[in-house]
Amino acid sequence: MTPPATLDTAAKADSGFHPALQVQVVPTGKGIGADIIGPNLSTELSDATVEAIRDAWLDHKVLRFRGQDMSKDDLLAFSRRFGTLDKAPINTRGKNWIDGYPELAVMSNIKVDGEVIGSLGYGEAVWHTDMSYQEITPSAALLYAVELPSKGGETGFIDMYAAYETLPADLKAAVEGRQIKHDASHNSAGELRKGFKPVTDPREAPGAIHPIVVRHPETGRRALFLGRRPNGYVMGLPLDESEALLDRLWAHATQVPYCWFQEWQVGDLVMWDNRCTMHKRNAFDANERRFLLRTTIKAGRPSA
Repeated sequence: MTPPATLDTAAKADSGFHPALQVQVVPTGKGIGADIIGPNLSTELSDATVEAIRDAWLDHKVLRFRGQDMSKDDLLAFSRRFGTLDKAPINTRGKNWIDGYPELAVMSNIKVDGEVIGSLGYGEAVWHTDMSYQEITPSAALLYAVELPSKGGETGFIDMYAAYETLPADLKAAVEGRQIKHDASHNSAGELRKGFKPVTDPREAPGAIHPIVVRHPETGRRALFLGRRPNGYVMGLPLDESEALLDRLWAHATQVPYCWFQEWQVGDLVMWDNRCTMHKRNAFDANERRFLLRTTIKAGRPSA
């Protein structure tokens, strides 16, 4: 795939066109997200091309590559260009999703012999940061669309830099130095993970504790780090005060100006910076099939 021949010089400059690398960066115009046009991700890319993609990823937080035709091994190979892969979370039966591919997670509602072959089903997956319930969280996640329903299933993304930078002064002061416990018992579709008990009091939920405001280790910018709303708890506060503070934070962060929704096409690969974004998945018809593959890149412990 090559950049459109009709793109004039000014447009190329505005969209981040790299002629030597045949990479074009086209922002969504929403303050978050950009299309990367040019690279064929099923081939081995040059170090310079990967560096250009990485720069665009840090700038735009979410990247979309359309029209890709990738095998499982292609997806793993491209993902590894951005760091060490993390193992996928085990499924609700306590197993890997795909035998022989421990780093691949499957997002699907498809059932085989009465058992689901993927995670998150067909309902809404609430706003969340991937694996925030762990001490060590991913720097990136990559999601590749193999099979899609005719409508629904869009993935939304939030710019958590902007969410932090636009906090009202009193709310910014209220979260400074505070930490949230991130519930590990349920996934973002509300499903109870294998080996966990239902949570009734957020203060007793299992999970990692992270700063509410973190500093991105590469850009140096500060961002809200909220994880998921269900069973979240602000450490050291009475439960009612924690709930009130979290309600205010979530109401602010999920405003439309900070959001962009990806409308999926087969062959789309979307890559996001897990350290400064949140995302969600809209529901879709349970009678239609959806199958996507995901990888995650290891990072470190979020820090203020």
